[in-house]
Amino acid sequence: MQASRLTRVRETWLGKMKSASFVSPNFLERVAESESPFHRDYLAYRKGEITRAELISRLPHVAMLGDSVCLGTHISSPWSTFWRARTSHGKSWFLHFDAAPSMCSVSKALETITPFVAMECAGVGALVDYEYGHENLFRRILGTRNFSGQIGELVRAHRFPDLILISIGHNNVDWAWRCPPHELEEADERLKRLSKEFRRNYVRELRGLLEGAHIQQHRVAIVVYGLINFQSYFKGREAAERLRESDRTLYPHLETTYKYFVSFHPTYRCNLIRLAAMANEELRTMVEELNAEFGDQTGQVQLRYSNALATADLSRASLLHPIDGWHASVEGHNILAEAACNDLRASLDFLEIG
Repeated sequence: MQASRLTRVRETWLGKMKSASFVSPNFLERVAESESPFHRDYLAYRKGEITRAELISRLPHVAMLGDSVCLGTHISSPWSTFWRARTSHGKSWFLHFDAAPSMCSVSKALETITPFVAMECAGVGALVDYEYGHENLFRRILGTRNFSGQIGELVRAHRFPDLILISIGHNNVDWAWRCPPHELEEADERLKRLSKEFRRNYVRELRGLLEGAHIQQHRVAIVVYGLINFQSYFKGREAAERLRESDRTLYPHLETTYKYFVSFHPTYRCNLIRLAAMANEELRTMVEELNAEFGDQTGQVQLRYSNALATADLSRASLLHPIDGWHASVEGHNILAEAACNDLRASLDFLEIG
């Protein structure tokens, strides 16, 4: 696919990080073409009837809500991690505005179809949060916005997105974090409780997003991605651990990840895999029930569950970042981008894009 560079429109740093928005750099040339669906808007812009900002607002807007799985980041020293969390926009499987062909992304794929505005709302350490929960010190230092904050920003935005992709919840499956000792040995009830809490918090925020979507004057497509395939992922992690045993210069911060994600310890991984599978089932049934509840008679809103990321094969060490063996490498981001793109056709057809 033809890679192009995206130009930054807006990025705000007020306390917690706000979303970063980017517009296709050649959008004026593309909308100027007579066959473009935005050609009449372009003519209105040239006549001075609308501003450049109004022209941009008429392009498709695509938002990504999520956590560090959606960002080009990794863990290293505390200060480097802090800085990277605040400069990780545009380096992931969703949004990559470097012209280098080594990184594929959803944004590059969409740009072959239409000029558009990308809205990156994901944040390092983001959680599907409790209604009245408080973020811990580490997340506050990183400037993390949890799921409720990301959705709140979209609902209040001047331009509500046309397509919203959601991939969040990976931090919620850290079941061993703050776990009472007796539940580390007998975890069944804890896993059930955590999966139900996850669904309860997720559905509350998603319902608010749907309510916002239903009052828009344009169609809105929402894709809820299941959590990544942790069973295959840990095969890749185990391969990385074997490589590090033979060469200690590899994956220098592989063990550092245990400070941030307790359940990555080999002893706890089996139950993490179980909890992620339970969470994905909750997401699937939640989407079914919300579709039945909202029933969209007008054809205005489409809500879908996608298992694209939950079935992507992440079982190779080369798919993990060479520093922490936790987050995705460039090759890993390409795998996630391909999986996500392969399941977007129904949403793009609904929005009549391409």
